[in-house]
Amino acid sequence: MTSILILNGPNLNLLGTRQPEVYGTTTLRYIEALCQKKASELQVSMEMRQSNHEGVLIDWIHDARGVFDGIIINAGAYTHTSIALMDAISSVEIPTLELHLSNIHEREDFRRLSYIGKVAFDLVMGHGADGYPMALERMVLYLEKH
Repeated sequence: MTSILILNGPNLNLLGTRQPEVYGTTTLRYIEALCQKKASELQVSMEMRQSNHEGVLIDWIHDARGVFDGIIINAGAYTHTSIALMDAISSVEIPTLELHLSNIHEREDFRRLSYIGKVAFDLVMGHGADGYPMALERMVLYLEKH
């Protein structure tokens, strides 16, 4: 069975209360339930994790080799700063999709740079919580073709 790891970076544990005008009021727990439902419909397995720590995210990416067929990552602010996450994704050679709740290209200038985007095969952004099941669908389609 196809297996997909969804990683969430810093501050995403605060979804539902953090800047609802930007990120909405949906919690990460609810998003995980949406993803579990979509994974079931797509007949794939899925695991979702969140950490505020860059090194933990890197360890999870390394540990994904041989376990997961694809990675979906919402790296939060690390998207714009972490060459280390970019290198980890590149090193494990697991298809990776970049995901964001908001449209990072319509936000502050510093958010327009994405190190993750340099090694991801696709980007889903600006769809709020609905972007997560969309990302799962895109990942499954990608994996079916490659």
